[in-house]
Amino acid sequence: MTLYSANAQRSAVNITDLQKTITDNVVKNYPGFTIKEASKVVSGDLTTFEVVVVKGSASETLCYDSTGKFMKKITAREGTIEKAKVSSPTALKKPAKQGGNSGSSKPPVKK
Repeated sequence: MTLYSANAQRSAVNITDLQKTITDNVVKNYPGFTIKEASKVVSGDLTTFEVVVVKGSASETLCYDSTGKFMKKITAREGTIEKAKVSSPTALKKPAKQGGNSGSSKPPVKK
């Protein structure tokens, strides 16, 4: 479900100006998280609020309707790639082949 058209208008919202229903929802459903930033998004006759909450390195973007009712958690856009953390360059190397099938890529067949 697409909520916004390509010409949606975004504007920053002061955290202190958010509706009480939004801040109450964050406190109740995201304990330990704090609100980092908020935006008002207007697309045609639809107005929503996007609220970014953080706890340590965890971050969530939450979407609320114009009355402050929680709608959904917004995930990364389809087609984006998140970089995986690699502990060392050797972690990317393929494991050495185990002996027994003379370089063949097929597994040995039991008879």
